[in-house]
Amino acid sequence: MPLETIYVVRHGFRTTWLVDHLTGTYSSNIKTPTGGPADPALTAHGCDQARQLGDRLLAADPPIERVYSSLYYRCLQTIEPFVRKAASNPPDASVTGYSASISGALRVRGETGIGEWYGSADFEHPVPETPEVLESHFPTLLDHTYRPAVVPTRMGEGVDLLHDRVAATMEALITECDREGVRAILLCTHAAVVIALGRVLTGNMPESIDTEDFKAFTCGLSIYRRRDGGLSLEPRGQGAAVAATDDSRDGVSDGTSAADAHNAGPNIQCAEWRDGRGVMGGWDCLLNSDCSFLSSGEERGWRFSGDESFNSAAGEKKSILDIGSPAAEDGNGVQTSEVDGCGPKAAGGGSRL
Repeated sequence: MPLETIYVVRHGFRTTWLVDHLTGTYSSNIKTPTGGPADPALTAHGCDQARQLGDRLLAADPPIERVYSSLYYRCLQTIEPFVRKAASNPPDASVTGYSASISGALRVRGETGIGEWYGSADFEHPVPETPEVLESHFPTLLDHTYRPAVVPTRMGEGVDLLHDRVAATMEALITECDREGVRAILLCTHAAVVIALGRVLTGNMPESIDTEDFKAFTCGLSIYRRRDGGLSLEPRGQGAAVAATDDSRDGVSDGTSAADAHNAGPNIQCAEWRDGRGVMGGWDCLLNSDCSFLSSGEERGWRFSGDESFNSAAGEKKSILDIGSPAAEDGNGVQTSEVDGCGPKAAGGGSRL
């Protein structure tokens, strides 16, 4: 049976980090669990959101048979309650289709193709921690046999390349699920990717990137259903994704030079999905970042706006945020990444991923 339903969630409220756009140095005033300054944990409120989301996902129909997630700590922390609860206390299989082997089936597949988005830059952006480090924080949660379909460039991406990266990733994942008879999957990711997923799946790319079309609230749930006649076992393009090499198969390239990182992004290939085509025949959006199951409802909505690039001419002062409204600057060229719950609020109210 081919893939029919895609569930998409954004991670919950998180803590924050800082980035110096002149040097590319990332830092955090709050110690992160993994030690990576751009890899923060959820706040207490974010953990509450994750538990509420987990309960909602347990009632999903059709039931979730496979989970893909960004490897950043906040995303794994967001979906962990669902995966643990589904594995330890699966619903009645006669009603939902879940089986006793759910723990193996739902072990999270770390997919860097739906990982964080950073604007293009002259420096390397952070990457998630290694599976070995993550295993110590999330025992038995990850599927260590899985290799990501797409590994983004560490030099960041423009808006168009981000969308094509997401499209290439979805071509690969949908093809894999079609081939293996998976009916419904869950994706846990970041705000920009949540919006990009809506656009590439439906094929509806607005003329202006800051159009408020697909929403991205913290722990919001979106649902996409495959269109009739859109079933296909093979991607329509010549190359659905950039295959991960042995050195970068976990989304972390050892000893990658700046030049190598710069060249990684443009190699991404995907079939044409714009003008209503959608990836692999197209999908319809049934829910758009629904938060009705969350006690606090919709929070930290986000949209594309402003300059998506970290690059600037010598001496030129420019916002380092690749998305959202400009963040507050501390006067030394350092800007705060607006948070999903705590820390200084950015001027203009924009939030980061």
